[in-house]
Amino acid sequence: MLIGILNCGHFPEAAGYPARTYSDLYSELLAGHGLEFRTWSVVDMEFPDSVRDADGWLVSGSRHGAYEDLPFIRPLEEFIRAAYAEEVPLVGICFGHQIIAQALGGKVAKYPAGWGVGRTEYDFEGRTLALNAWHQDQVVEKPEEAEVIASNDFCRYAGFRYKGPAYSVQPHPEFDRNAIDLLLNVRAPGVVAPDRIELAKERMDQSVDNAVIAENIVKFFKENSHV
Repeated sequence: MLIGILNCGHFPEAAGYPARTYSDLYSELLAGHGLEFRTWSVVDMEFPDSVRDADGWLVSGSRHGAYEDLPFIRPLEEFIRAAYAEEVPLVGICFGHQIIAQALGGKVAKYPAGWGVGRTEYDFEGRTLALNAWHQDQVVEKPEEAEVIASNDFCRYAGFRYKGPAYSVQPHPEFDRNAIDLLLNVRAPGVVAPDRIELAKERMDQSVDNAVIAENIVKFFKENSHV
């Protein structure tokens, strides 16, 4: 099964950290399940020719806002709507969660309470899972076809299951300790409140449930595949 990664941003690089792209992070997360991957860098206006160019699509994270007037946003929304209409399975993570929601009738905004960063616990349909967060934007109005499957006090709409073949989460199951450490040291200073940075650093060595979400994503793709 070929999964097309729609790369919506570039993961930062810094001395002392392994150089990894979002595509690397997702393929590592989902490794060992018989999936193949191909990447289209939509943030650089590289789009697939057809929603059928892959058997499923994974919409990545990004430092950009889904509501920003950027060249790739509108064609990405159109692609998402087309894939959804043709029942090609869609998975969204963080920005991907937000842009799928926006494309299908929801609303995304900058959250006035600031950033959520680092290890965070979520209620996934009665099960508490810990995942790494990295966002200030949130879905603030859910699409009509979306069912809420994850939330907490900071993020009401942290996960959606759609009536059509789409599944998305706000946190980052692809972020391991190295990824969060890099972001806290490179991206966070001057942007994220210092107390939130310190709290996230204190929690870095605590376990997260990335593998659980990876299993959910793989199961979703395979159950909705037309292959």
